[in-house]
Amino acid sequence: MVTEGGADAAAPTPRDPGRPAFLELFFDLAYVFAMISLVKKLADDVSWTGVGETLVLLLAFTLVWAVTTWAADTLDLMRPAVQVQFIAVAAASLLLAAAAPEAYDGRGMLFAITYLVIHLGSSIYYLLLRPSATEPLRSGRIMFWYTIAAVGWIGGALATGPTRLLLWAATVAMEYVAASLGWPLPKRGRSQPQEWQLVGERVAERYRQFVIIALGASIFVIGTTFSQSDYTMDRAWALLVVFTIVVLTWRIYIYRAGELLTEAIARSANPSLLTQSAAVTHLIMVAGIGGMAVTSHLVVMRPFGETPPSWAAVILGGPALFLVGRGVLDYTVFGRISRSRLAGLVLLAGAAAAAGLLPPVVVALLAMSILALVAAANLVSTHRHARTPMPPALR
Repeated sequence: MVTEGGADAAAPTPRDPGRPAFLELFFDLAYVFAMISLVKKLADDVSWTGVGETLVLLLAFTLVWAVTTWAADTLDLMRPAVQVQFIAVAAASLLLAAAAPEAYDGRGMLFAITYLVIHLGSSIYYLLLRPSATEPLRSGRIMFWYTIAAVGWIGGALATGPTRLLLWAATVAMEYVAASLGWPLPKRGRSQPQEWQLVGERVAERYRQFVIIALGASIFVIGTTFSQSDYTMDRAWALLVVFTIVVLTWRIYIYRAGELLTEAIARSANPSLLTQSAAVTHLIMVAGIGGMAVTSHLVVMRPFGETPPSWAAVILGGPALFLVGRGVLDYTVFGRISRSRLAGLVLLAGAAAAAGLLPPVVVALLAMSILALVAAANLVSTHRHARTPMPPALR
């Protein structure tokens, strides 16, 4: 994936270019709310349709966050004009998040228009803010593809029922394909590396913060669900289980590939490709963490009783999806996939066979135990074998 910014347009800044600015951390607050809104939507409709609808919205939010993050590499974030643009995108993202729970009902048009205004408005703003020889080409790529995407988003907003989901899903898939190909233009081809720049250290840190956004949303859901329920010992135990899942998720992520991603990007023979791969990898993990946040709501709200198949799919599927993404991150950083990830997936699949016979809190306890085993295996493996970043592009 590429962004609109260009290396030639980068302005000198007094901040460390390898570290995210405080403005970016402020910008992320809107996405904490966005994650909470998506969790609420899925928790209210735990079904395959609900999963599909929520995934499409997550993909849309992620593109806004990612393009804004990449563009920050080419901007002087200390300039008031740039800060205004960032804050405007944060405000629009807040509106987008507020509309998300009812995006497939009465607020579909609001969601679609706000989403398009963010992308097209940012491109137009960059044209006015940073006039240069290459800026029309960079911003023109985004404007070209989001003009096409507008047909799908507006058309979907005018449709109802499954048609809206299908149109929006096809449109967001097209956006991801276009981004992965470098926003190609007729007769001009795809974007070239010299048209944009990504500082490996800063981007890796921003990806880690993307994971923190999802974990923060999970903790918020745990706390609010417990505070809005009757205080019982059953719910207290459920609170402990789901919070431990969040802690283990953080531990597994950061140790050790999460810590060494920056070095892996620096060592890679193709850092741009590695950065794109890391973006997709983190999206998979964030989707899994989102599933675990839904688990927190379900399990704390009703720890005991029957576990419907849809609940079991969320309780065990969230950790499974996270381990898939974490395994791909292993490959991105080390050029191999840890066997503990594969073992964890096998154990989660085995737990799924018995999930229907167990209450939700016990199913969550099984997921917690499996994640604990994966975390322990990570610790033992690292102590026995020192890991050095060896991204596949070096091999």
